[in-house]
Amino acid sequence: MIGALDLGVTALDTSTNYLRFRSHEVLARVAGDLLPKFHLSTKVGYFPGISGAEHSLAPERLHNSVEEAARALRREPDLVFLHNPEHSLTPGTDRSREALAEACTALASATSRGLCGAWGIATWNPTALPPLVDASAPTPSTLMVRAGLLVGAGTLDAAEALMEAWGLGTGAMWGMSPFGGSTKAPVWARADARVFLRDGSGYSRAQAAFRMAYQLPNASAVAVGTDELAHLGELVGALAATPDEQAVAEYRTLLRDRPRTQSV
Repeated sequence: MIGALDLGVTALDTSTNYLRFRSHEVLARVAGDLLPKFHLSTKVGYFPGISGAEHSLAPERLHNSVEEAARALRREPDLVFLHNPEHSLTPGTDRSREALAEACTALASATSRGLCGAWGIATWNPTALPPLVDASAPTPSTLMVRAGLLVGAGTLDAAEALMEAWGLGTGAMWGMSPFGGSTKAPVWARADARVFLRDGSGYSRAQAAFRMAYQLPNASAVAVGTDELAHLGELVGALAATPDEQAVAEYRTLLRDRPRTQSV
């Protein structure tokens, strides 16, 4: 974390269910003196269950989870995400629309009580959410979705639909999982993302792929997991690269056209 600060990284994202539901306690124990130097975000929505983690949108559980996060971290998080609400929702049902609205209200209430600075929604698969948005419910400040060249048109379109439904502006979109799990996945040996950069020859394939995560969708921040300082430094260096906007637009068009040109 000291190395991250030296690189200019001042945002840290975690989740209640990481490290077998011990992430907050571990962070506070090993880096409690450093946490005030970071913009700290976490996620709530998963809870310990008999057979492992279980998901819930029950308002009281969510509110209590935010309260417990602040207590375990020994400071209030700057941002708390509702984690993968789609896991407890059925697309297109009135009850799901009510459940999402109630969950949003619970996080808004926790924010108003000072248990966190703001709240948002982190969704791995946002495609079911746009029809469930209730305009009368509280509005998140931030939306986090999967980002990068491996994300399909459906996810990108749903993310943009959510931004519009909630009236969120520039800076409110965050990305995650820019490499789809690992920079060592076979796809990155076959695909050279540097074709999407104006000055691609000066960067590695991993750097180009990371830079593209800020364009697909249009994100102001991208969360990436790494325990290697050199790798983190490489990714920070990628932020200086300039995307080729025309190439990105053409790629988006190809993504949208692909389902119509492929056989079932």
